[in-house]
Amino acid sequence: MNPTIQKTLQKGVAIPAHPLALTANRTLDERRQRALARYYIAAGSGGLAVGVHTTQFEIRDPKIGLFKPVLQLAAEEMTRADANRPTPLVRIAGICGTTDQATREASLLRELGYHAGLLSLAAMRNADENTLIDHCRQVSDILPIIGFYLQPAVGGRVLPFSFWRRFAEIPNVAAIKMAPFNRYQTIDVIRAVIEAGRSDIALYTGNDDNIVMDLLTPYRFMVKGQPVERRIVGGLLGHWSVWTQKAVQLLEECHRQIASGGPIPAEMLLRNIQVTDSNAAFFDAANAFGGCIAGLHEVLRRQGLLEGTWCLNPSETFGPGQLAEIDRVYAAYPHLNDDDFVVQHRDQWLRG
Repeated sequence: MNPTIQKTLQKGVAIPAHPLALTANRTLDERRQRALARYYIAAGSGGLAVGVHTTQFEIRDPKIGLFKPVLQLAAEEMTRADANRPTPLVRIAGICGTTDQATREASLLRELGYHAGLLSLAAMRNADENTLIDHCRQVSDILPIIGFYLQPAVGGRVLPFSFWRRFAEIPNVAAIKMAPFNRYQTIDVIRAVIEAGRSDIALYTGNDDNIVMDLLTPYRFMVKGQPVERRIVGGLLGHWSVWTQKAVQLLEECHRQIASGGPIPAEMLLRNIQVTDSNAAFFDAANAFGGCIAGLHEVLRRQGLLEGTWCLNPSETFGPGQLAEIDRVYAAYPHLNDDDFVVQHRDQWLRG
């Protein structure tokens, strides 16, 4: 990986999982797709993750044919932004499927100038550990990879400590995103990376149910009789595709608290609950996350960045009571939204 990009990842940045802007006819709304990228960049994000779950996996369907166009649009916006930045944005895109598909996608990402692929193993639900590791190695031979522990509730699979210990030995692993929504499984990943001696693998939270605590917690384990400590340094999150400016500020505040070496203020513990409560509304936790993409779209629609909440799959919509829950968290936590920031710049993003 480009050393500058690796340094950025290891420092820790906010990386939103990029949604898909559609028209009422469920075709790509290029103007609003570009506006979303501009919003995230202006909000202070350190990179973008495109072609991931939040972007809707259906973009890969040949009949829809949006995988490459969406990646190209995001790459163009990042290139435009990089011309006026001291450090380039981290360019991440999702990689899915069995090995044939995954290696093709990795090659496309490399062709389009992406720095790393977020490697989903959801399509290999029944593969044994040796097959999974071989799959990861083959993809990493083409492009640096970011490991992805996705919660089973939305298509992931349980991956034991032994898998992550072997995964951490793959040379071209740049980072790991932990999103099992499970403390035990998150610890498995971090302990595996520590025991493998891979201080170069950046650790990122995708645990939308525990964002703030993930960022504030030290993880310390004994290795050969000596304590070794690592921290989760940033987030690659669907949750951070909304209220993004405040998410960037939250990450910066977590970094400041850690750097101070002092006790964590109770306010930050409270913030963890407030962010998690907001996420429950956006992700439709009450209905097994069925409305997670529509919920994010609704927040962006209210801000005027999206025209509607349409998904490629017409049946993918809000869960019962979800809109009322979004109303509730909007009213309960006004300090978490960045509506004022969006209003100030939205027309520019839509016009530029």
